Amino acid sequence: MLQPEDVLRELEADGLLRGLRPLDSAAGASVNRSGRELWNFASNDYLGLSGHERIKDTFCEGIGRFGAGSTASRLVCGTQPPHLLLEETLAEKKRTEAALTFSSGYATALGTIPVIAGKDDFIILDKLSHASLVDASRLSGATLRVFPHNDMGKLSRLLSSIRAKSPHATILVVTESVFSMDGDLCPLREIVDLTEAHGALLFLDEAHAIGVLGNHGMGLADELDLQERIAFQMGTLSKAVGLSGGYVAASRAWIDLFINRARSFIFSTAPPPAVAHAATASLELIDSPEGAALRERLFSNIRFLKDHPSPVIPHIFGGNHETLDAAASLESSGFLVPAIRFPTVPRGTARLRVSISASHPPAAVTALAAAISALANPATRS
Repeated sequence: MLQPEDVLRELEADGLLRGLRPLDSAAGASVNRSGRELWNFASNDYLGLSGHERIKDTFCEGIGRFGAGSTASRLVCGTQPPHLLLEETLAEKKRTEAALTFSSGYATALGTIPVIAGKDDFIILDKLSHASLVDASRLSGATLRVFPHNDMGKLSRLLSSIRAKSPHATILVVTESVFSMDGDLCPLREIVDLTEAHGALLFLDEAHAIGVLGNHGMGLADELDLQERIAFQMGTLSKAVGLSGGYVAASRAWIDLFINRARSFIFSTAPPPAVAHAATASLELIDSPEGAALRERLFSNIRFLKDHPSPVIPHIFGGNHETLDAAASLESSGFLVPAIRFPTVPRGTARLRVSISASHPPAAVTALAAAISALANPATRS
């Protein structure tokens, strides 16, 4: 019989034990924890919109107009005008026929991928795909294949082999535009070309790209003008958008099928309409001159730390205890930077995951760079 105490002791010995450490303040560019003020480099609030006055005011306005909760699932009586307006806005900005929102990005993946592919079909995933994408693919019952991270040669060979053996099967390629733990980009143009050449569908997770990349801030597909060539554009409203929830943008027929078949949509209470109301305002802000200015400030901050294509910057230590010690050292110096370990990343690749925001003062970013440099060079530590 499983004894939880034994498992917890093993996790602690391996440097994998986790616990909840609440903040004593809102999660802005700086936070308070245990009575100390820390620069927050752990948040995914890349544009600082979770604390933007206009977004907060719109959220409060939504509560006043539509109530604090939705009270039912979307198919019962939980659908209100803000949900529909948000989905119309997402579809317009992602250049698709329709969109559908969920309670989280995880729920989006779990609800949609098993509808797209089943037991007679195939799903091909990038090895570093997010856990939600992996779990959803397993849940589908489809045959799974994995290609090494961003290895287009292997992806091409898998597509050719599967299509030759199963000419009528659905083949779904699943990847991320910005990878959540490495912060690098997928070779999206090549992936789109390969999926089209083999009659496959592409499921692109833009969770860490929406708000950050693109002329309109709608992600890597927006930046490369590929939105109309991608079957499924998934993302979240909980990172750069500054709120909570997930979405998928696709054709009208696929969205209608998700409404009828996506279990995480059908059997969940609808997200609060006030969240949807504020999310629409956030998307409009992102696709505005102010949004463009925030992205420019964000990438200026990124360059203070490293020449990097996204706000997610890893510093890999390898060992769990070494990484935990590095995070503790940074916290003692006034910086909140999370230690990321297995199973979030592969064994032996434990890392500090730095998340940059447009709301960080440049001085805080340069101070963090010096503190990280001191970790890598113990002789320079004070």
